[in-house]
This record gives sequence, structure tokens and C-alpha cells, in this order.
Amino acid sequence: MNHSFYSYVQSFRGGGKYDEKSTFAEAAFHDHSFPKQSTDFHLLSRYVEEKADEEMSARVFDELWYLYELKYK
Repeated sequence: MNHSFYSYVQSFRGGGKYDEKSTFAEAAFHDHSFPKQSTDFHLLSRYVEEKADEEMSARVFDELWYLYELKYK
């Protein structure tokens, strides 16, 4: 995959207040330590789980990762 997960997730910014994918994207945008260049599932998953930020839930990460793989794999 040539595009980073972060880059893909940013396409969800600007959605509604109750759009979980948009909320995740906004939280990732404001998190300066988010691994922005990574395409590695395990590194990103571990980061999201350890971050324990309710706006970046592991469940939403899994949904976004699935969509990311469909688009770029």
C-alpha cells in the first residue's frame, strides 16, 4: 500500500458530529503523535489501543482499516 492509513482517514474529516469515522479522523488530525506515515496494521492498532482515546475507538479503527484495505490492497 502506497498511501498511509492516516492519509486515507483524513478523507473522512468534516462529517457530522455523530459520524464516528469523521470523529476518528478529527482526533487523529489533532493528535500530533499519531503515526502519520504508517501502513502497518499492528503498529497502528497498538497505538489506537494504547491511546485509549474515546474519540479514536478500536472498533472504528477496525472499520476504517477494512475500508482502507479494500481501497488500496
